[in-house]
Amino acid sequence: MAELIRDGDALALKLTTLEKMEGVHGDLRAPLDSVTAVTALDDAIHEVRGWKMPGSRIPGVFAMGTFISGQDRVFAIVHHRPGSGVKVSFRSGEYTAWIVSAEDPKALIATLGM
Repeated sequence: MAELIRDGDALALKLTTLEKMEGVHGDLRAPLDSVTAVTALDDAIHEVRGWKMPGSRIPGVFAMGTFISGQDRVFAIVHHRPGSGVKVSFRSGEYTAWIVSAEDPKALIATLGM
């Protein structure tokens, strides 16, 4: 499962080898000062919207990769089980948000200090 961690003055999303293949992307990093919000999600899979470009998706089951909808460009690593997750919103950078599965979103947010 993907690991969202605070790494100095950046937020890092470390992907497993399988997630890198499914999401057609490597690990991601973003400066902490570009983060506008970190939100716990009860149903992460249904937060992923838009055209998959590139990545893998079975609606309601999993979503891995880049999803574009209007002005939003979201990177998602979401497994249906667990259904919960975290959404990290950004003011600038390659993506407007990351959506990541998490067994305990509130504990993850606390670990990140956000």
